[in-house]
This record gives sequence, C-alpha cells and structure tokens, in this order.
Amino acid sequence: MTAEPTVTLAELTTTAVGGPVGHYVRAETEDQIVAAVKAADEAGQPLLVVGGGSNLLVGDAGFDGTVVHVATRGIHVDHSSDCAGTLVSVAAGHPWDQVVAWAVENDRVGIEALSGIPGTTGATPVQNVGAYGQEVSQTIARVKVYDREAGRRTSFAFADLKFGYRDSMLKRSTVNGSPRHVVLEVQFQFTHGDSSKPIRYGQLAQHLGVEINQRAPMTAVREAVLALRAGKGMVLDASDRDTYSTGSFFTNPIVEEHQADQVVPPEAPRFPVVDAAGEPVAGRVKLSAAWLIENAGFTKGFGLEATTNSRLNVSGSSVSDGRSSLSTKHTLALTNRGQATSSDMAALARTVRDGVREVFGVELVPEPVTVGMDL
Repeated sequence: MTAEPTVTLAELTTTAVGGPVGHYVRAETEDQIVAAVKAADEAGQPLLVVGGGSNLLVGDAGFDGTVVHVATRGIHVDHSSDCAGTLVSVAAGHPWDQVVAWAVENDRVGIEALSGIPGTTGATPVQNVGAYGQEVSQTIARVKVYDREAGRRTSFAFADLKFGYRDSMLKRSTVNGSPRHVVLEVQFQFTHGDSSKPIRYGQLAQHLGVEINQRAPMTAVREAVLALRAGKGMVLDASDRDTYSTGSFFTNPIVEEHQADQVVPPEAPRFPVVDAAGEPVAGRVKLSAAWLIENAGFTKGFGLEATTNSRLNVSGSSVSDGRSSLSTKHTLALTNRGQATSSDMAALARTVRDGVREVFGVELVPEPVTVGMDL
C-alpha cells in the first residue's frame, strides 16, 4: 500500500480530466482496500474509490479527501461441473476485458458480448454494465463488499443486488461517488460451451451473419464485438483521442411502448427492455440515445472547429473552443481532444442533453459518476 499525494484524477481516468487528489492510496490486496477505507472513515475524510476510471468524471478542483485506487488481481475457479456450470470469483481490481478473454478461452458462456469494455471487474455490478444485448447481471451470483456503515465485510446474492438497467442497489447506495458498499470481489455463474448466448442485438447479429436469437461461436462474438467497439472509438487507444472518454455518456432512454410513437418516428431504432435475468419486459421499449443525439442535429465531432448544429443554430466551437467534442466515430461518446477540462466536458454534456430535450422532449441521463461538478 503506497501513498502518493501528487496524483491527479486526470491520471486515473480514461477522460484524462480532473484535479488533484488530497490523499492517494493504491490498494493491491483486499486487506489493503479495507484498511484504507477504514482509515479514511475514521479520520472523517471524504472517500472516492477508483478502479479503471472509465466511468468517472471528476471536477477540475479535484478531490480533497482519500482516493483508494483498487488494483487487486485474481481469477479463481470456486466450483465447476458439467451440470451446474462454473462459479468463478474475480478480484475487484482485475481488468474486466481480461476476465472476458479468460471466459471465452475457457468455454465459460455469458459475458462474451461484453468484450472490450474498459474498467475493472468491481465496477461492473455497480453499474450493471451491458452492451450488445448482454448485461453483467445475467451471470453474477454474488458480490463481496466492505460495508462502511456496518464496519464489516459481507456479501450480497443476486436477488439482494436488485439490478436494473445500468443500475443496482450498490449504485443507489453510492452518494457523490462515495459508496456505502466497497466491492471487493465478484462471483460469476457461467454455463459451459463454445457457443454464445443467443444474439439479441441487431448490429452484432448482422456482423456475425446470424439471425436474432441464434447463437454463434464465442470466439467469433468476441472478435466481432471488439471490431464494432473499435470502429466506434470504444476500445482504449492512447493514440486515438476519440477513446479519451467514458464510453457511452448517456443511457438509452426507456419509455412505455405506447408512448414511443409520440416521442420518435416509426423508423427510429427501438430495443427490447430486459430484466436482470435477461428476460424481456413487456410494455416497455428502449430508445437509442445515439439516434436522438444525431437527429437533434449533433453530428460526429460536434464541438470541434467548424462544426455546427444547424437544427438548433449552435456552433460547436462555441461550447469549449474545440477542447471537447463528440467522438468523430460515435455521437454517444464525449471526448477530451487534448486540453479539455472537466468544465469543458460538462458544457458539452449540457449542450447535447438540452438540445435533445428541446427537439424530442426526452431527458437524457448521464451514465458516468460525476464528482465535484454540476451537469
């Protein structure tokens, strides 16, 4: 466990924005995580827990408290049988895409479509991370945490976590980025096989050349998802400014099915809403945030010099002088073009959110956790 008081949040997040840290602790074991959290709480210091920093946007003033950087590692098979499948426990700080790669290589089915998502494993149940028709809740069996209020380690079974779309009990008990329950380890339940779960996302099915609800080789699914994400600037690449982002900045809005036609035209994309087990929810549909952004007049790269939203008569360069923009590959990502501050990122987020509301009457909800800044 090491202390480095000169660390900034820009160094710990994928957007590369955010001010200085009051006290920085890198925790490489579970005991170190608990000790650092306890010490901060006993000292009455504000606490921020950071993993991969891919879903976090912190203000330019930084964080005047303790930042615990979770850097634990480890994948452990707890139990495996052909009938019951495999229970696997993963340390909270283990890079998520390494877990997906391990699962695919070892014929463990259920997270192959979640390839390429940046960040650490401990963050996945908090946000109920999802992509391309899969959500991590569909494979989670149990989450081990340190409960700061109770002052002890405990665990929550699947039913206790109360998963929703990009939501969970863990997220709802987090205030201003400071969690009541600090994730220590995540246990997954995988079935065995070399074929994926049924493909439920149209773009992925088309890329694979299969019908919706058909299966495909897991290796092919992983390769296809990585290719699709890379094409959208959603796979981290230090040489590509489009990847200096939090990924998808806004969640896809969910509306009642009968209301969808009042909000968007019939040709607008709509996706099924599924519950935590992956079963469709009747009467509700998910709209595409990317489609709403584009059709509100915000083009790829909006925010850069010479870009304009002609529908709303807004100059892109007026938002942050080109320091922050929508990705040039995908309108759902807000990017740091090299010199952006968190204030620049927030200004762009507000411009897009308010524009979509003005055109469609739909309120886009940010996906990343924001600390010390107002959207």
